[in-house]
Amino acid sequence: MSRRARLAVALCLGCLAYDGGSAAQSLQVGIIDLYGLGSLPAADVRKALTFKEGDSISFASEERPAFFAESELRLGKLPGVSRASISPVCCEDGRVIVYVGLEQKGRPSTSFRDAPTGSVRLAADVLQAGRDYGNANAGAVMRGEATEDDSHGHALSHDPTARAIEQKFIGFASRDFAKLRQVLRESSDAEHRAIAAQVLGYVAAKQDVVPDLVEAMRDSNSDVRNNAMRALAVFTRKAHAGSEAAIVVPYDPFVASVNSLVWTDRNKSSLALMELTASRDPKLLEALRRNALPSLVEMARWKSPGHAMPSLLILARMSGMSDEAIDQALKAGDSERIIAAASK
Repeated sequence: MSRRARLAVALCLGCLAYDGGSAAQSLQVGIIDLYGLGSLPAADVRKALTFKEGDSISFASEERPAFFAESELRLGKLPGVSRASISPVCCEDGRVIVYVGLEQKGRPSTSFRDAPTGSVRLAADVLQAGRDYGNANAGAVMRGEATEDDSHGHALSHDPTARAIEQKFIGFASRDFAKLRQVLRESSDAEHRAIAAQVLGYVAAKQDVVPDLVEAMRDSNSDVRNNAMRALAVFTRKAHAGSEAAIVVPYDPFVASVNSLVWTDRNKSSLALMELTASRDPKLLEALRRNALPSLVEMARWKSPGHAMPSLLILARMSGMSDEAIDQALKAGDSERIIAAASK
């Protein structure tokens, strides 16, 4: 597989955090991975969990397994831990991945803006399309068919049902441009803000909405942040391709978000930074070394190749490795060589 193909796989594998879907399902836990440990031994963190790899988890519609909350409470009592977050993500070889994140006392934490209070809402057809897309994309991910074409600066899924809805997003983005921006800034309804962020990724003048989406990275709701960062990550792929209509996306917000307690923040930030570091901008690489190296190392050691790939590439570029050397190390599965080079 070429490096570009591996990047496409990484981008798609980061699309969906499992939210239970429309019906109860039971999935086996294939991987439990950790981040934000600081000096805590991984064994102590795993011991505090109320579940382990190989267990089956039942996801009832609209419900989060109660033992996740119990595990977060137990993790919060570990020495030096202020908060914990558990995120199930679908899927690796048909099994769920569970990410366990910790926030350490005395360390800077990611802060978000207060939720807006406005009454503005999306048009009914936009709201329904957003919901339909969520179901279609979830089904595609479960079937292992979540590949997509990002060459236009927005995602067009290979799954025909999801792609048909994304084509509708293009029309909605043109028709409701001003309202979508208003909903994203002002609506008190987080679902409406999240769908607005997603649809704004399909506008023709993508540079115009970069400030809106960057501001949405500070939203109090993780789904809003996820959709905003997802759109910006796809924008960065177009910029990386060297198009005449390249989109300028600032890197500072992503450097901050890669240290977030929330898995989707880390995942989408690493995807954007994977593209932004392709230019090997020394200021960006230094900012990552100064502010995000421990987080990137943890993420590069995740067991899911698609989720670890962005951080591995970022670290390799931080170390000064050539593209040829990066390809050789990735093909050999030598992630520790990359980590060691970046950590010097």
